[in-house]
Amino acid sequence: MVTVVDNLTRAMTIRNLKSLALAGPRVELRALRVDDFEAWREVRLRSRDWLEPWEPLPEPGSPDPSVDPEAFRARCGAWERQRHFDTAYGFGMFLRDGTFTGEVSLGSVQRGPFQSAFVGYWIDADHAGQGLVPEGVAVILRYGFEDLHLHRIEAAIVPRNTASRRVAEKLGMRDEGVAARFLQIRGSWEDHVRYAMTAEEFDAQRDEIIERFLTE
Repeated sequence: MVTVVDNLTRAMTIRNLKSLALAGPRVELRALRVDDFEAWREVRLRSRDWLEPWEPLPEPGSPDPSVDPEAFRARCGAWERQRHFDTAYGFGMFLRDGTFTGEVSLGSVQRGPFQSAFVGYWIDADHAGQGLVPEGVAVILRYGFEDLHLHRIEAAIVPRNTASRRVAEKLGMRDEGVAARFLQIRGSWEDHVRYAMTAEEFDAQRDEIIERFLTE
């Protein structure tokens, strides 16, 4: 049951998110800002062939934030509004030297009897395979369960996306089976493997997750 104290804590967390930084041993998660455009643009354009096969097609006629600074500004604003209303939490993922490497997010936050969200993540092709994504996801799982007081965090992944599936499996998320034609990817309705972790499961694995991914 969500208490008044939980709601007050969550409200304070939301108000402080613009300056919030979540840290792991090698990466830091923080809200993207307008002045991140050039770094974000460079990674998205260079990694386009690596990233786009796993992403939905944009709405027809919508501006491309990887080439349009105003579209990127609007994207940052949309994340900020969603944080304000406790509906989604998006973070850029940076190395400790400030290098932008990707994004990690909690989306589709549902409160009430659900207390749930979906975790999403992507990384620069040049930084893939270095264990940065599992670390970033471990950071946001801890944040979701311990600070946002979520009860359940899910991930939905195209079955053939083995790299993303390995991240979920490394972190101990349960394979709950395949949801048929779950999401539009590149114009086709694709099946997705559903992974999940509950607060009870996170508590049981917390020490292992911290030791494996969040300890220097």
